[in-house]
Amino acid sequence: MASRLYDVALGYSSGDVSRASILVLAAEEWRAAGQPARAMECFQRAVEDGGEAGFDPRAGIADTLFELDRPDEAREVIETIRAEGGVSTATAHTIAETLVAYGDLQGGLEWATQAVLGCDENDPEQGALLRTRYRIRVDLGLPEDELDALAR
Repeated sequence: MASRLYDVALGYSSGDVSRASILVLAAEEWRAAGQPARAMECFQRAVEDGGEAGFDPRAGIADTLFELDRPDEAREVIETIRAEGGVSTATAHTIAETLVAYGDLQGGLEWATQAVLGCDENDPEQGALLRTRYRIRVDLGLPEDELDALAR
């Protein structure tokens, strides 16, 4: 499936879905298949393509770098995304989940909280993000706050 998506993306010129989105889907399939190097290539091509991909493909690069046991490089990518600003809710959510998956609960909480505070109440990602933030706070042993109450 991943190689088919990749081939489709390379031959794709235009349509309802961007080439970058197809490349991100291919990257996720490669990761699920245990092929992080191939996933990295797809995420990088999605970045180069520059099209809309649902979230910043560099967040996928960071996640894959963690998977490849290259945490310093992963954190550099995350800091670059933060420094550039204008991070979408979906990108922030992806980064929060990545940080939590690799043991940085505090970093994940910071990303989730900033995204919740910055997102529009009509953002379809808001509910999932609130639940992620709540789960992180529970894992950290923190008491419920006013944002946690919104997660229910």
